[in-house]
Amino acid sequence: MREPLTDGNNARTPLSTGRGKAVATRWSLTIDCAQPAKLARFWALALGYAEKPAPAGFETWEDWFAHHDIPEEEWDEGAYLSDPDGVGPDLSFLRVPESKVVKNRLHLDIQVGGGRSTRWEVRWPRVAEAVERLTAAGATVIRQDELQGRPDHVVMADPEGNEFCLV
Repeated sequence: MREPLTDGNNARTPLSTGRGKAVATRWSLTIDCAQPAKLARFWALALGYAEKPAPAGFETWEDWFAHHDIPEEEWDEGAYLSDPDGVGPDLSFLRVPESKVVKNRLHLDIQVGGGRSTRWEVRWPRVAEAVERLTAAGATVIRQDELQGRPDHVVMADPEGNEFCLV
């Protein structure tokens, strides 16, 4: 049996607004990297995402940066994507000085084939096509895992070595 989410005070009550109603929290994903614009282009291709529009009230990100007194030499230290359908989380790519050195503790499973609920004969050609497309964009194949004697999913790494799976 799963334990319920709690409010952090060891209470056995769902996370809530304080009015007794449980709510989902909006979240985004930030990826540390060496080349934010390049990695954002890769993940836009992998996920079908688009460059995130500038915040409301600003015509461009540069206008937003200037308004918030961010030094111009830091303007290329991040890149931002969003799901054009507004369903998936926003993605931020931020430049950091250190490189990736160990395996991710969190990775994405990208269901390019429709996921395991899709018949293998339909799903696997889609996965194979995505492997070719993303390899051409700079990803590398780490391994192909099998289930019941046939390919099931492919573990890959993005151009900076972050692992993800194609299912």
